[in-house]
Amino acid sequence: MKWQKRGLVYAPSGEKSWARSHAYIPTPDLLNEDVLRIYFTALDEQKLGRIGYVDLDANDPTRVIAESKDPILDLGPLGAFDDSGVTPSCVLNVNGKKYLYYVGWQRCERVPYMIFVGLAISDDGVHFKRASSTPILDRTNSEPFLRSSNSVIYDQDRFKTWYVSALSWIHVNDLPIPTYVIRYAESANGIDWQSRDEPAVAFKNKDEYGLGRPWVFKDHESYKIWYSIRSRVAPYCIGYAESSDGIHWTRKDEEVGIDRSTEGWDSEMICFPCVLPIRERLRMFYNGNRHGSTGFGYAVSDP
Repeated sequence: MKWQKRGLVYAPSGEKSWARSHAYIPTPDLLNEDVLRIYFTALDEQKLGRIGYVDLDANDPTRVIAESKDPILDLGPLGAFDDSGVTPSCVLNVNGKKYLYYVGWQRCERVPYMIFVGLAISDDGVHFKRASSTPILDRTNSEPFLRSSNSVIYDQDRFKTWYVSALSWIHVNDLPIPTYVIRYAESANGIDWQSRDEPAVAFKNKDEYGLGRPWVFKDHESYKIWYSIRSRVAPYCIGYAESSDGIHWTRKDEEVGIDRSTEGWDSEMICFPCVLPIRERLRMFYNGNRHGSTGFGYAVSDP
């Protein structure tokens, strides 16, 4: 697959107190054939994260129609799993409501953070209420470190999710960093999940230590997944794999069709992709340099 980059779409102006910088982890919700809403996380001066959105022209996503004045999901209460930040992961329409799966993060002492998946629900896509004060993907005996950044689809009468799962914490350049792969889980209601122990997408060489922000799209031929690759020898880049059943994946990173630019907002890294079909073509929204501090942009697939 080949992608044509269409440039930077949005970055906060810095005028809002809750959005001084970043438009981190773009997460799409196609409201109608003309309006595409992208949820994202912005950071305040203390680097605490809250979720806002921009509405884009679905036919020309570089044109911003509106943006949220206030966060649609704020920090959790002090001591909660999401008291330091919330990051969108996926939006799913379920029985007339919008399920916003999000990542809650909490700062720590010996490691920088803990991150787990929460759920907030809305009737209108603007006013969200947490479904629970605890994560819906929390610690387990087999996954004690973190469970994060999930992509959810409803398929074959089941909710299916692919998510980030840490194997351990390691040191990279003397900094504590989680090493993580992508796992798979299913649910009857989108809230209570049963996970498979073995990774769905795993490392292909000893230099990789992180496979992040999976995004799954199913067409009539197969399941397709895009993700971010962290490596000891290269900056963040985007990977790609395919599967016939959504469980067993074949990595085809060489076919991803998009890479860092030679200059500009996405020249140092590209990461955190999401992909959706609009008018017979796929659109990819993704972050660039410094994990989204330069905002997010988009690309379109070849016809």
